[in-house]
Amino acid sequence: MSYVLAKSKDDDILSAGECGGAITSILKYLLDEKLVDGIFALRPFDDIYDAMPVFITDSEDLISTAGSYHCAPTMIGDIIERFIDDDTKIAVTVKPCDMRAMHELVIRHRINDDNVYFIGLNCGGTVSPVSGRKMIDLFYEADPNDVVSEEIDKGKFIIELADGGEEAVKIHDLEAEGYGRRNNCQRCDVKIPRMADIACGNWGAEDGWTFIEINSEKGQKLVDGAKKVGILETKTPNDAAVEGRSKVENIMIKMAKKNQDATYPLVSEMDEWSRCIGCYACRDICPVCWCFENCELNKSYFKDGTNMPPSPIAFQGVRLSHMSFSCCDCGQCEDVCPMDIPVSLIFDKLQKKYYERTGYVAGVSEDIKPPLYSPEKTEL
Repeated sequence: MSYVLAKSKDDDILSAGECGGAITSILKYLLDEKLVDGIFALRPFDDIYDAMPVFITDSEDLISTAGSYHCAPTMIGDIIERFIDDDTKIAVTVKPCDMRAMHELVIRHRINDDNVYFIGLNCGGTVSPVSGRKMIDLFYEADPNDVVSEEIDKGKFIIELADGGEEAVKIHDLEAEGYGRRNNCQRCDVKIPRMADIACGNWGAEDGWTFIEINSEKGQKLVDGAKKVGILETKTPNDAAVEGRSKVENIMIKMAKKNQDATYPLVSEMDEWSRCIGCYACRDICPVCWCFENCELNKSYFKDGTNMPPSPIAFQGVRLSHMSFSCCDCGQCEDVCPMDIPVSLIFDKLQKKYYERTGYVAGVSEDIKPPLYSPEKTEL
């Protein structure tokens, strides 16, 4: 592991980028040098609240993906697993939960990581697009349509308006009123995706620069290659920058632990499951739950002759037994649940118990398989 500060030497990318445009420049290098067939990233559809995943094959189109989109909690791992074959070489930008999901898919042989460059994005959390608009209207007294960019920095959610003005509100104040980051983001304690080849962000960076943590040999070659072709400028961060980045990460983790303590005791799983209508939305949206055709829940012994889905307890029990130790806490299952069941919270709650027994964290631990699938299971 090593650190560099980096920024683009392309003026257009530099002006469009969030903090120096280093990520966009690295992606451009990969496409222009034909090291990948395409790039998976996010870009706005109608506005910054409606970003969507795109597959880019022409580096001229990368400029549209520059910047951060905290109102776009879209996961990309399941898209890659379903639609990209093992021979296609790609690069993908990943939040920590994206990376955790993809790591789990790699160890299940669903994604060939030899052909993937993982470009990590440090993440303080994401905001629901709908509540994000309401939040800006209520707390910033601004028209959500006038917002051209947003970022989370120094404990604040900051928006930039079309007239160049900036407004900031403390995340704590927003979340105390039920707004701010999504619930799973508030309790997430993985803020830097260190399983990615590089992890990038503005924590600890000088203005106009991206702080990059290089975590693999592939990551080092990425930075060196982009620098060699003249699209990236780098320098070594000083000790204060490294310390500042670590301080921000530790503050975010401390906030997450506090939120975990506040939320976990309040959940009674049996009461929550009773509302389940068996729509399978949580299963279908999960980036790690991939075996739809052979899903246990589709087996004949779960059918009762009327072709009704299994009972809520059976359905959720099967999912818990299969997925709770693999949950990356992305929160999408909770986002799509029509009955407002805190699915993600319950899964994460159980995974924390699993961690206490085994030390294994899904998508973070470097073990090839979780202990449940290893010889150690006999000791459990």
